[in-house]
Amino acid sequence: MNYPINVTSEIGPLKKVLLKRPGKELDHLSPNTLERLLFDDIPFLDAAQEEHDAFAQVLRTRGVEVKYLTDLVAESISGNDQLRKQFIDEFIANSGDRAIMYKDELSEYLLNTSNTKAMIDMTMVGINSDDVSFSNKSPLSKLVGSDSHFILDPIPNLYFTRDPFAFIGNGVSLNHMYSQTRNRETLYGKYILEHHPDYAGKVKFYYRPDDSFNIEGGDILNLSEKVLGVGISQRTTPEAIENLARSIFADEEATIRTILAFEIPPIRAYMHLDTVFTQVDYDKFTVHPGIIDYLKCFEIVPDGKGDIKVREIDANLKEVLCKYLELEHVSLIKCGGANKIASEREQWNDGSNTLCISPGVAVVYDRNHATNNLLEHYGIEIIKIKSSELSRGRGGPRCMSMPLVRT
Repeated sequence: MNYPINVTSEIGPLKKVLLKRPGKELDHLSPNTLERLLFDDIPFLDAAQEEHDAFAQVLRTRGVEVKYLTDLVAESISGNDQLRKQFIDEFIANSGDRAIMYKDELSEYLLNTSNTKAMIDMTMVGINSDDVSFSNKSPLSKLVGSDSHFILDPIPNLYFTRDPFAFIGNGVSLNHMYSQTRNRETLYGKYILEHHPDYAGKVKFYYRPDDSFNIEGGDILNLSEKVLGVGISQRTTPEAIENLARSIFADEEATIRTILAFEIPPIRAYMHLDTVFTQVDYDKFTVHPGIIDYLKCFEIVPDGKGDIKVREIDANLKEVLCKYLELEHVSLIKCGGANKIASEREQWNDGSNTLCISPGVAVVYDRNHATNNLLEHYGIEIIKIKSSELSRGRGGPRCMSMPLVRT
C-alpha cells in the first residue's frame, strides 16, 4: 500500500508539511482571555502573518510541499451537506457550555455560510454573540457581559499544528489535548484523516481523543524507525503513553519496537518535550540545560504477551541516545550555551524548538543568538526566520509544523 503519511525520523528530508497560517483568531485575544486561551501575550496579527508566510516560503525554497489545515478540512467536507452538518454539530458539542446552550443559533449561522472554507475559518476565528441572531431570546450573558462576548471561542493556538495530532510511521496519534480550549483542534484532523480523498482509510489510528488521558504532539518525537520518544510533561500523562505504546505494538506492520518516555518538569516553560529537546542531525540534539539534572528516562517495550513492559533506565541522556539510536557518540548542544540567563531566555523563546528539514539543516528563530551560534559551531546549517510575533505564542518552528512525509 502506498501510504500518504510517512514519518519515521526527526531529520529525514522533509517532503510535505502541514501548516496553519495565523488568522483573525489572534485579533480575538484580549487580556481577560489570555490565560484561558493559553497565551501570555497578544501577537500583532499583520506581522505574525508576514513572519509565517516567510516561514512557509523558506520551506518551499527547500523543496517542501506546504499544505494548509484550513484547505484540507474544507476539501474533506465540501460537496457533502450531511458531512458538513455533522462537522458543525460535533464542533459545537466540543466547544463548551456556552456554545452548546446556543447550538441552534450557531448551527444555523454556520450552515448558512455557503463557502465551506469561510465556514471553517469561522470555527477557528470564533463567533461573537453580536454576529448571531437570537430571535426573541435575550441571553442574560449577553445583557450582563462577561470576560468574553464569544459564544464560540477563538482557537489562537492553531498555528501550532504539531500538537493536535502526531504522525508516527504510517499512522497517527489523534490526541486528547490538555485543555478544553484546544480539544476542538483534533476535530480538524479527524475529518481530514477520515474523509479527505488523499487520506481516508489510508492512515492507522494509534490514539483517539476519546481516550481519557492527555497527550499532545509536541511530546512525540520520531527518533528512528524503531524508537519513539515521548515526553511525560505538563500536557502528556504516563497513562496516555502506555495506551499509545500498546496500540503501536499491536500493529504488526509498525516498525517501532521501543518507546522512550522522558519525564520533564511539568511546568509551562517546559510545556512539551520539544520545547527543551529536538534533533538537528544524526548525532546532534539541542537541549535545554535546565532539564538535564531532572530528566528521567523509561524504556517501554512489548512484553511478548500482548501487553507492555516498563523499566527506568539508569543512564544519562547521552548514554540513552547512543544505545537506542545505535550511535558511537552524541553531541548535546545546550540552548543558550553556558550562560544561565541566555539559556533561560532563549529556551523561553524556543531556542531548543528547531525544525530539521534534512540532516544537519534546521529552521530556527533568529532571536536566539547564543543558541544559533552554537548550532553553527557544531556544523549545523541554520535557516533563520523572524519571530518577534510568532514567538509570543510560546512555540517555535517545530511547533508550527506537522510533517506529513519525510524520506
